[in-house]
Amino acid sequence: MKKTVFFGAVSAAALVAGAASATTLEDVKERGKLNCGVTTGLVGFAAPDANGNWEGFDVALCRAVAAAVLGDPNAVEFVPTTGKTRFTSLASGEIDMLARNTTWTFSRDNDLKFEFTGINYYDGQGFMVPKDLGVTSAKELDGATVCIQTGTTTELNLADFFRKNNISYEPVPIETNGEAQQQYLAGACDAYTTDASGLAATRATFETPGDHVILPEIVSKEPLGPLVRHGDNEWGDIVRWTLNALVAAEELGVSSANVGEMSASAGDSPEINRLLGTEGNLGEMLGLENDWAKNAIMAVGNYGEVFEKNIGQNTPIGLARGLNAQWTDGGLLYSPPFR
Repeated sequence: MKKTVFFGAVSAAALVAGAASATTLEDVKERGKLNCGVTTGLVGFAAPDANGNWEGFDVALCRAVAAAVLGDPNAVEFVPTTGKTRFTSLASGEIDMLARNTTWTFSRDNDLKFEFTGINYYDGQGFMVPKDLGVTSAKELDGATVCIQTGTTTELNLADFFRKNNISYEPVPIETNGEAQQQYLAGACDAYTTDASGLAATRATFETPGDHVILPEIVSKEPLGPLVRHGDNEWGDIVRWTLNALVAAEELGVSSANVGEMSASAGDSPEINRLLGTEGNLGEMLGLENDWAKNAIMAVGNYGEVFEKNIGQNTPIGLARGLNAQWTDGGLLYSPPFR
């Protein structure tokens, strides 16, 4: 019953905010900065470095949108949110967009009145356990205590998985990934469950990552992506096509290293010309300058660059592209045409 009340409250707030914020683009331009909701800290995806500068895969999308709209990837105010506070922050207008490992679901799209603007990471829920627990499958976790973030899709997925396999568990509710890490390492729970990418990112911060195992089962589909408020169509288009620009740039061979040269004059590829603004008026259609996509790519690189820099196989997190490879390489990554 509590969940229904919460959904309804956020839904009502979202309707009000959505109606009042049809000029988010103008608000951001007038403010001179983008307010972007991120996680409270997940290395590789969104976390402040030693100097307090936010870095990560999701952070890069925020910076790309700021570069596209304001011409400055540093014109971003990063607002840390938890699984519980993220939707209220977006619905209330505290943030302009949410880029925080958030799963696109039916109820979030419709009942909570949010607009998902694409998928920037195809994921699935997994389990991590200490190696000395001697467990090789999630199906062997009968009676286990499991750390789980509240206000997330993982709660329902966890219950479904254990019920389906006729085994029991005891949930250990936590608010943030940082708290989960502390509780898990302190032995307060036998296993930690969240998106597999989050498990890899968390394990990478451990003093001895090899002492912990991510079990083979992936128990859900978790299409993660940025979102805005319903009724915010113009702004939603900007966030959507900025993400698409990074994806298309990788497919078309445009990178942070060559985008300046390629945009200096029209080349032989009409789609690249349209993407970089040397041909056509796609920027005008978004209410932006024609070099909006060039600025975004120059600021953070194409999708492949963002992936490899923050979470790729040469980072401590060590994620393979998998489903997040370009469609031409057997993955699911695919941008609609720029025309």
